[in-house]
Amino acid sequence: MINVIFVCVCVCVCVCVCVCVCVCVCTHAAWLHGDMRKVIYPTDSYGQFCGQKGTPNADKAKLFYFNILHCANPAVLVNLQCPTVQLCVSKCPDRFATYLDTQYHYSRNRSSWDYYTHFCKPDFHNPKKSVAQVLREEDCPSMLVPSRPFLQRCFPDFITRNGTLTVANRTDFKDGLGRNRSVLDLKNAANGISSLLEAKEVGMKIVEDYVSSWPWIVISLVVTMVISCLFILLLRFTAGILLWCVIFGVIAAVGYGWWEHTHTHTHTHTHTHTHTHTHTHTHDPVVSLVLVELVLVSILVFLRKRLHIAMALLQEGSRAIGYIMSSLFYPIITFLMLAICIAYWAVTAVFLASSGEAVYKVMSAQPNCKYANITCEPQTFSKSRVAAECPGSRCVFVFYGGEGLLHRHIVLLHLWNLLVFLWLANFIAALGQCTLAGTFASYYWALKKPDDIPACPLAASFSRAIRYHTGSLALGALFLSVVQFFRIILEYLDHKLKGPQNAVTRFLLCCLKCCFWCLEHFIRFMNRNAYIMIAVYGKSFCSSARDAFFLLMRNVVRVTVLDKVTDFLLFLGKLLISGSVGVLAFFFFTRRIPFIQEEVPTLNYYWVPLLTVIFGSYLVAHGFFNVYAMCVDTLFLCLCEYSPHCREGVGSGLKLPCAAWFYTHTHTQTNMCCLTFSPNPFFAL
Repeated sequence: MINVIFVCVCVCVCVCVCVCVCVCVCTHAAWLHGDMRKVIYPTDSYGQFCGQKGTPNADKAKLFYFNILHCANPAVLVNLQCPTVQLCVSKCPDRFATYLDTQYHYSRNRSSWDYYTHFCKPDFHNPKKSVAQVLREEDCPSMLVPSRPFLQRCFPDFITRNGTLTVANRTDFKDGLGRNRSVLDLKNAANGISSLLEAKEVGMKIVEDYVSSWPWIVISLVVTMVISCLFILLLRFTAGILLWCVIFGVIAAVGYGWWEHTHTHTHTHTHTHTHTHTHTHTHDPVVSLVLVELVLVSILVFLRKRLHIAMALLQEGSRAIGYIMSSLFYPIITFLMLAICIAYWAVTAVFLASSGEAVYKVMSAQPNCKYANITCEPQTFSKSRVAAECPGSRCVFVFYGGEGLLHRHIVLLHLWNLLVFLWLANFIAALGQCTLAGTFASYYWALKKPDDIPACPLAASFSRAIRYHTGSLALGALFLSVVQFFRIILEYLDHKLKGPQNAVTRFLLCCLKCCFWCLEHFIRFMNRNAYIMIAVYGKSFCSSARDAFFLLMRNVVRVTVLDKVTDFLLFLGKLLISGSVGVLAFFFFTRRIPFIQEEVPTLNYYWVPLLTVIFGSYLVAHGFFNVYAMCVDTLFLCLCEYSPHCREGVGSGLKLPCAAWFYTHTHTQTNMCCLTFSPNPFFAL
């Protein structure tokens, strides 16, 4: 047995070491070869960054497209790349103009020429060059269109006036090639940009609303924190009342349905056949209600003892949190660590995405050019055979990529980065669960409360988890992360194969997704209980998971009842708190509270802070109630582990430390480890 355990430990250590090595390789490759400038700055046709300090383009932060009409392909806009010359400029054009008119009036209007040449190639200053040659060699754009920057790129400044799309109050313009074009051509070229600009305007209004209302949002979240604390602390008095009210309410509702069916059935004897036929449609649903009524009553009769102990544990959990109030604020630490984890993943992903070299391809206006879209070198392109055989073709920057070793395996590195993110996120959650479990275990095993509870139980438990249990927590997080990783891969495959897949493929994918979903939830549940055993005994992950599994299997009914009762009460609490705070926020932001109407900020959309308050209050309540759920689970496992009768699954006499009944009836503090109760329906598991 010892040899088997040793081999398992060695295998787990090797797996963790291999994953850590791959993590280091992925991170090193990303940070060594990645270039954040490729993401921050737009790139012109020569591979130069726009707006980068210390370069000739330092004061040219915007990217200008020579002919935006060439961007009519929607697929091109995905990467914001168009098959036209792209230059870095200091500002976007603010007027309509054509090169033909500007050159014609050169001698009489030098200012217009100087303005136009700002959007030409830097080495072009020859007004005597023929228009045909300038446009063929693409020294200057054939036209300028009033534009404004979006994502540091110049796009036509679309404005809708009286339902008509215009640019600078015009619905048509000259394209510089002797043709009049409609503004709709620009819209088609910049497909989706107008809607994005409208979204940007809405986004600016939303930001304004946040700036105006953020103090009240913070106040709402603070109120949610206070209400959540009070709700948890009052559960020691209200848990039983809430649970029994809901149970009897459901039974009463189903009973009313039964009575309504009986009344309706009696009433139909006095009506015509048509009415009788109508009422028979309600027969099947009411029969179902009767069956539900019988099932609920049966559950209540046979599980009444389990419900009693579940309520006692809920009340005891509330009392434990009352002694260790600092535990309620541990989710803040978890949130900060998750924020760092997400930032690490995002930055690494960006560096990986920008790790390629600049790729240049041949762009030609001639449809029969056989060299179109092949890679090229801009330094030697003008002297190459391609330039001679395809007049007017250009070697322009397209994207960052390449055929190097790193870029050939960039997808694998992104997958590793995703796995690392899942691993770190699950490790942070595991660290929080182990810390809270150790905190509440110290409360459970304290002989005299609150004297024997450590001075800083949360900090002490966190320190133990970091010093002694990091490997166990990392191993449990790794198991869960691998399953989640495969679930993400399956979801991606399902999305990509949704069109052409046949019935067999859909069936197999559905089965795999279902199996991995069940496996993930099972591992998550077992990990949670294994972390509790780790915090109590300090054993390895595998030993703790095995002990927790067999302990739970011996008490599977009790575990199910406690889990469902806890989930239901906490869901009820989260719904009640977020709903109450949301209703108050609605009345406040819509100025329906008379005595504080002057304090309400002026908003563009009142639903912006309202939805933020509702969602934020739910998250705050969820964080607080997760602590409470961990407390109840820890006390339950400690109770099962402490009582030999419970360990054997016997529903007779039970040593129940510190039960709510004891405090209610004696109001004294007693040695927890020496309390023995005789068989009693209230305490019998």
